[in-house]
Amino acid sequence: MTDEQERPSDQAAQWNGAGSRGWTAVQDQDLLDDVLKPLEDVLVDAVSGEASGHVLDVGCGTGSTTVAVARRLAETGRCTGIDIAEPMIAAARARAERAGVWTHFIVADAQTYAFAAEDFDMVVSRFGVMFFSDPTRAFANLRRAAKAGARLRCVVWRSMDDNPFMTEAERAAAPLLPDLPIRRPNEPGQFGFADRDRVRGILQESGWSEIDIHPIDVTCAMPQNELERYLTHLGPVGRILPEADEDLRARVISRVRPAFDPYVHGAEVRFDTACWMVGARA
Repeated sequence: MTDEQERPSDQAAQWNGAGSRGWTAVQDQDLLDDVLKPLEDVLVDAVSGEASGHVLDVGCGTGSTTVAVARRLAETGRCTGIDIAEPMIAAARARAERAGVWTHFIVADAQTYAFAAEDFDMVVSRFGVMFFSDPTRAFANLRRAAKAGARLRCVVWRSMDDNPFMTEAERAAAPLLPDLPIRRPNEPGQFGFADRDRVRGILQESGWSEIDIHPIDVTCAMPQNELERYLTHLGPVGRILPEADEDLRARVISRVRPAFDPYVHGAEVRFDTACWMVGARA
């Protein structure tokens, strides 16, 4: 396994700091891997049905999808992961080493990184492409890196309204945390690709063809006793709470935790995710 590094751009400051904190702790990685496994499976199944050769995993984070794709390809191909967050790539490299899976990781912004031309047989992403400051430029760069005929497969979130579980904590905590960031439509972020027509336009303008964007709805789950850790380590609330004093932290948790009661079913927390499967061809 090898690794490359490029100096992160200023726009990625949060992902090299507080934004990656909840993703890189080993216990949190394990929790997130389990929660998002059904969506990872959807993407990996798409890869195994269409790809061999060299696959690029964009916004690979801590490498769960990269390792899963590499395992599925086995001797028919290899997988490279790219992410702008150095702490996440460090965690991804450690994950691949633990798994005994050969992968290649790049610390860089996929929007601007100088990939070798026509290097990849497939480009994939699970929740890693919604954060580009200039998505048309980013997908044009990925198009140049893809071989003629290469497939693109990305899983992205649909709207906030379609995914209430994902924003429940910040809605409940807002009266106590006035500095929570405001989510705005089409801005880089978790729901930046919620508008299907906008995504189609980005792909067309950046040189992709045979565009197919269809909804996927998957139920995810976690143990009920992991819910508080999930709420306090991840998302906008999870990024603020580590800096809060004990009194504020306790008040936020006591306010936020009951908001998730509708999702608790005995010893399990279950919620529906609403995503797009974005497909195209180079």
